[in-house]
Amino acid sequence: MMTRSERMEYLIRYLAPAINIPKKEEEKWILLRSLLNIRAPLPVSKDFLEVQNEFLKVEISFKGITDISQLTPIRDQIYLWQGDITTLAADGIVNAVNSRMLGCFLPCHHCIDNAIHTYAGVQLRIACAEQMHKQGFDEPVGRAKITSAYNLPSNYILHTVGPTINNQLTEKHCEQLASCYRSCLDLAVQHDLASLAFCCISTGEFHFPKKRAAEIAIQTVTDYNRLNKKIK
Repeated sequence: MMTRSERMEYLIRYLAPAINIPKKEEEKWILLRSLLNIRAPLPVSKDFLEVQNEFLKVEISFKGITDISQLTPIRDQIYLWQGDITTLAADGIVNAVNSRMLGCFLPCHHCIDNAIHTYAGVQLRIACAEQMHKQGFDEPVGRAKITSAYNLPSNYILHTVGPTINNQLTEKHCEQLASCYRSCLDLAVQHDLASLAFCCISTGEFHFPKKRAAEIAIQTVTDYNRLNKKIK
């Protein structure tokens, strides 16, 4: 059985055969994550997937997994949790994406899109690329798509493009954000998901004011749950 260091070395050599591999484990991980982040959505070998999957599952397990059943609702069907969404075991988690829907290509960037793609594995970018190729155009704001979660402890990832706030917040932005939540909830119902974990859509790189975004999230989910009791 490979050690953590040996797995990283194998994956790095597969992705960049001529690169110099550092000796320290933390530096190896930074290099590996960077290579995974910038890699185009191309096929990989079965052996690569086996080593990558085992590596990522151990890494996630080491961080600690939180099952949604361990949480206490703050009100009917609504939970509030602060933590690493890549360690949350739920039927589905929501990823805030850009319109290309291929993940963040900036090495080790501190956005949720980068984290989810990193720990889900290269399969996620490949799956997203296949969906976008079939669609033939960029993902519109307020819509959502669903994929497997691959190596994450959740079952599915729902991907949605939130509004970008460049200057003043408008009612259109607010409606677009509400549409993100409704689209994800619609997908969750269609795929019989009993639990869905939302990130704070658009409040990071897209600069949506956090307080107003939270109000829209709670109100939209509350209104939706009045009509549908399947999701928590």
